[in-house]
Amino acid sequence: MTEPGPAFTLEAGHRVLVTGGAGFIGSAVVRELCGRDLDVVAMVEPGGDTRNLDDVPVEQVTADLRDADGVAKAVDGARSVFHMAALYRFWARDPAAFYDINVTGTRNVLDAARRSGCERVVYTSTVGTLGLQGATTGDPVDESSFAHVDHLFGAYKQSKYVAEHEVLRAAAEGLSVVLVQPTTPVGPRDLGPTPTGRTVLDFLNGRFPGYVDTTLNIVDVEDVAHGHVLAAERGAVGRSYILGGENLLLRDVLATLAGVTGLPAPTRRFPSALALAAGHLSGLVEGRILHREPTVPLEGARMSTTHMSFDDRRARDELGYTSRPAGEALTRAARWFVGSGAVRPERVAGISWTA
Repeated sequence: MTEPGPAFTLEAGHRVLVTGGAGFIGSAVVRELCGRDLDVVAMVEPGGDTRNLDDVPVEQVTADLRDADGVAKAVDGARSVFHMAALYRFWARDPAAFYDINVTGTRNVLDAARRSGCERVVYTSTVGTLGLQGATTGDPVDESSFAHVDHLFGAYKQSKYVAEHEVLRAAAEGLSVVLVQPTTPVGPRDLGPTPTGRTVLDFLNGRFPGYVDTTLNIVDVEDVAHGHVLAAERGAVGRSYILGGENLLLRDVLATLAGVTGLPAPTRRFPSALALAAGHLSGLVEGRILHREPTVPLEGARMSTTHMSFDDRRARDELGYTSRPAGEALTRAARWFVGSGAVRPERVAGISWTA
């Protein structure tokens, strides 16, 4: 077992900053921290949706990650920083935005934390920076699996890969920073929804005509949030930790959702080549010609043909991390989407919840 980093405890009254604090995972981390009687500050983007914080007693500060001075003001006085804000999408009209926000923004946070004397930084990366060569449901990969650069599909993964190396550079230069890599979180308050949550929502709305042969690692967002706090207090400096749950074939994810809702599961399996062709066509016509978000983003299509299975034993052994069953996480996500009004009424009428 790896030796832990310098002793650090999140004590009552400590000022803690969470960038992206109104987001899906960010707001879950804010709630986790507020439950420990900390002085929590949520940094939100200008004009951002802050509904996830409406019922949380948290201070909000507005700053753009690309504004170094604004970030420095937000970080000032914080004993610890959870840097979670990122541009997480499969497509953007201006691909440079991924690097401006995910790389330059991360450097601004790291520089501000270093200058202010911040004692601990937890950086939220992604399992998308890991190599998935040879991964299957029965043969998952861990933090030691390196990515082939040409397999880092899309600007999101590429920018997070670069940002992760900026974080590791900061750790090598003495900043007390720990990295976490969530897998496929689902659960309440996915307002976007994220690309992950859209899988659940599309099933509920009957927009899943079939499935491809792929694997997802399903984890509840609140378990991921708790894992962030464990990483802050127990993680080794410069070390990364996968925060995951259960590896399931997409077919089984849809079957689980069907089982708890009573809605029919798609039975048609599409070949991977068809998904890739749809992604290329959608990207060309909608993305490049019509300049709008593709219905089938190419990055999403490529991911749908990859077995994204992960082994999170390092977090369980070194941090004491745990996660609830994937079925429970999917049920909580489905119930939240239905309760939020995101599911079509005729589909809601057909739901018969089971335990």
